[in-house]
Amino acid sequence: ILNTRLLLQESKDGLITVFLHFAAFLLSVLWLNKQRVGSIQLSAPEEVTGARSGSLTVSCQYDLEFKDNPKYWCKGSIYELCRIVVRTPKRKSTNRTFIVDDNRAGVFNVTMSLLRKQDEDTYWCVISRSGRNVFKRVALRISDVGETTPSTTTESNSIQIIDKEQEENSWWMTLRWILFFAMLTCLASTHFIVWRIKTATNMRTVI
Repeated sequence: ILNTRLLLQESKDGLITVFLHFAAFLLSVLWLNKQRVGSIQLSAPEEVTGARSGSLTVSCQYDLEFKDNPKYWCKGSIYELCRIVVRTPKRKSTNRTFIVDDNRAGVFNVTMSLLRKQDEDTYWCVISRSGRNVFKRVALRISDVGETTPSTTTESNSIQIIDKEQEENSWWMTLRWILFFAMLTCLASTHFIVWRIKTATNMRTVI
């Protein structure tokens, strides 16, 4: 009887351990998926460079599910404290900054003209929605006229964004398989523990 009780206790402890590990794993996967979804919903170049007194256009690409959502261009190193420079829904300009939202193509463009050295800062492409907004950081650098600057064309940025999304999709596919096999393992472990509990209970009944 003592051995049976010990076996029952071990089985219950094992079942609880399996459940806790599975719950922790599932929460981790959900968090990673949330991070991935946030990065896919909105994409923009991480850094752009413009010439002083010149102009610069930044393209912020988004999923079409947000085509009717307001978008805006925000300035400040910390997103939660950033200052809105210009916003949609209509074509709007504020001093030297102009924003246009092409909701059929899923992209809104922000054009800054007559660039100054003080324009150099951190900016944010932002989609307003219920709950937490979707946002993407863009670092703006200002160079002197004639100075060699890194390539920041829309075409090259789009290629980099597409490649990054393909890598993320491949990574997520692998993670889904890992999750699937982990679920199978947890299910098999649970069935085994339940079988041990039933066996121990039957043994105790016979005794």
